[in-house]
Amino acid sequence: MAAEALCAENLSFSYYNGRVIDDVSLALRPGEMMGLLGPNGSGKTTLLRLLGGMLAPAQGQVTLESVNLRRLSRRQIARRVAVVLQELHVPFGFRVREMVAMGRAPYLGFLAGETTADRQAVTQAMAVTHTAHLAERPYNELSGGEQQRVRLAMALAQEPHILLLDEPTVHLDLNHQVEVLELVRQRNREAGLTVLAAMHDLNLAALYFDRLVLLQAGQLAMEGPPVDVLSEANIARVFGARVRVGRHPTTNTPHVMVLPGLTSEQQIASAMR
Repeated sequence: MAAEALCAENLSFSYYNGRVIDDVSLALRPGEMMGLLGPNGSGKTTLLRLLGGMLAPAQGQVTLESVNLRRLSRRQIARRVAVVLQELHVPFGFRVREMVAMGRAPYLGFLAGETTADRQAVTQAMAVTHTAHLAERPYNELSGGEQQRVRLAMALAQEPHILLLDEPTVHLDLNHQVEVLELVRQRNREAGLTVLAAMHDLNLAALYFDRLVLLQAGQLAMEGPPVDVLSEANIARVFGARVRVGRHPTTNTPHVMVLPGLTSEQQIASAMR
C-alpha cells in the first residue's frame, strides 16, 4: 500500500489572538482530490499553510511522502508541493510568461538562467492552463479568471506531486469557477496530481472532490465521501444554516439547497442584540 502523499498528525497552531488549528489529523492519499470545507474563520487557510510548510505547527507534525516536513528545505518542499493562495499581489509589470517562469525557482541554481527543461515546463504549464495566448500580457491587466489560470500555471510549472489550493473559485463568475475546477480535475486524472483545495461552495465541492473534510473552529468535525459529509445535520451544526440536501440530477452527488429564514439559534442571537 502506498504511503500517504501528505499527512498531518495532531496539528495545533495559534496566532497571537488564540488557537486556530486544534489537534487536527488527516491524510491525503496519492492521486486523491480532497475538498476542505468550513465556515469563515474555521482554519482552512491556516491548515493549508501548515501542510505546505509556510507555517510551522506549535504541536504535531506534517509528513510529506513519509518525510517530516521539518527535515526538508523550502526548495525540497517546493519541488513536491505547490500552493496557490487566493490572491497574488504583483507590484511590478511582469508579463504572464515571466510570472509562470517564477514557478521554476525551486530548480534554478544561484545566478543560473533557464534551461531547456525549465522552458519546456513553462510551455507545458501554459498549454494545459490555456494561458499561452496571454504570454506577453501584463499580469495585472488580466481578468480575475485569467489571473487564476496564470497562478495555476505557475504552480504546475513547479512540476509538483501535490497541489494545495486556497478557495480557487472565490471572486470568479460561474463559468470561470467550472473552468478552473475542470482544469484541476483534468491534471488529477491525466497526470495523477494529488489535490487538496479549501472550498467555499458546497455544491462545487460535492461535484469535483472525492473526499471532503469539514473543519469547525479549528477542529476536524467530519471527513468522508460527499454523501456522508454534506448532510443536513452536519451543515446545520457546522455552518448554522437551514438547508435541504437532495441529489444532483446528472451526477447523483449531494446538492445543497439553502432555505430562507433564520435558524432558532440565529433568531435568539438576533433578539438579544
